[in-house]
Amino acid sequence: MSDPKIIVALDYATANAALSMADQIDPNRARVKVGKELFTRSGPQVVNALVQRGFDVFLDLKYHDIPNTVAKACSAAADLGVWMLNVHTLGGGAMMTAAKEAVGDTKDSPILIGVTLLTSMDQHTFDQIGLQGTMTDTVTRLATLAKESGLDGVVCSAQEATALRDQLGKDFQLITPGIRPAGSAQGDQHRTMTPKQALDAGSHHLVIGRPITAANDPMQALSEIESSLTSD
Repeated sequence: MSDPKIIVALDYATANAALSMADQIDPNRARVKVGKELFTRSGPQVVNALVQRGFDVFLDLKYHDIPNTVAKACSAAADLGVWMLNVHTLGGGAMMTAAKEAVGDTKDSPILIGVTLLTSMDQHTFDQIGLQGTMTDTVTRLATLAKESGLDGVVCSAQEATALRDQLGKDFQLITPGIRPAGSAQGDQHRTMTPKQALDAGSHHLVIGRPITAANDPMQALSEIESSLTSD
């Protein structure tokens, strides 16, 4: 069974646009991510349509609420047949434990990961909201809490991946957004790496959006990224 490392971010406003892009991508070569805008506008139907096309779907809604509410939301997401979903680690241990119990721990259960600090966050924003210590220490503390709460991994910057892999083990899933192939625009991401750098650092899966979805030939762009992962 294939295990694509690339997750294509379907950051579109409509289901038609998202599915049009998905139809240009081989589901054996990449997974896809559905985020807040697309899900809010198009709902579970777009997830169902992607699953029916053979895609593993990462539902990126970053649930963050009281434990019971998050647990019910995660259970509903699991019923959609998603491959992976996430919660926000700042919701605390009780919330994360409830979420994990809700999705279960069988071979058919979705992967449940936690968001630590957004890759768009820089030191100024970190200081502005009053978090203490360093960004690296905070990410490590939140990721450790996620593992202790039963989560399967975390979303993290590739710049934090090596430290997290060393501390939390190679089986703890590290999902990395903010990936920019060499020569592409940085956009609104501050803490970025190339795909090869991110995998070498310890990331398991790479979330890539515009470098693929804005390309004239998305599969060609995907192929070039795949090739870069095996280059010296």
